[in-house]
Amino acid sequence: MGDQDGMSRATIASGKQTEVAVLAGGCFWGVEDILRDVPGVIDTKVGYTGGWLENPKYADTHHSKSGHAEAIRVTFDPALLSYEDLLENWFFKLHDPTTLNRQGYDVGTQYRSAIFPQTPEQKITAERVRERVDASGKWKRPITTTIEPASTWYSAERVSPGLPAQAPWSVQLPIYA
Repeated sequence: MGDQDGMSRATIASGKQTEVAVLAGGCFWGVEDILRDVPGVIDTKVGYTGGWLENPKYADTHHSKSGHAEAIRVTFDPALLSYEDLLENWFFKLHDPTTLNRQGYDVGTQYRSAIFPQTPEQKITAERVRERVDASGKWKRPITTTIEPASTWYSAERVSPGLPAQAPWSVQLPIYA
């Protein structure tokens, strides 16, 4: 949570209002690659949250060894991008929210579809958007996205075993528009 405290100080110092969203939708680099270019997004970080193991590393998150999800922390300007828009028009379109603990060939609880609201208002918005997306009929199966309590954020290592060094853009997700 120390990273978030630093974020608050930076927000106050710059005078710019920002919000933080924490989302999990499969491979964090694929999600980050899409969200970093969304108008209104100021910064993105990949990491782990939602589990029980302290200071997890990439290998710790696999095979449900830590309970953590691969997640992305998105800092955004709510004057340009609302939390609701981020969820409905980006998050729920950049991954398949109907597959439990899986995205494509990636399987395990670390790849679950989850929203980690940072405020009570974000929780209300996330519940409302999830219900609306589920009722829209766009998906043939029910939405499995969980809304989980905010928990300690652990930044990911710079390089993942098995992926080219410093090449997260090689991981591409389809857009489910």
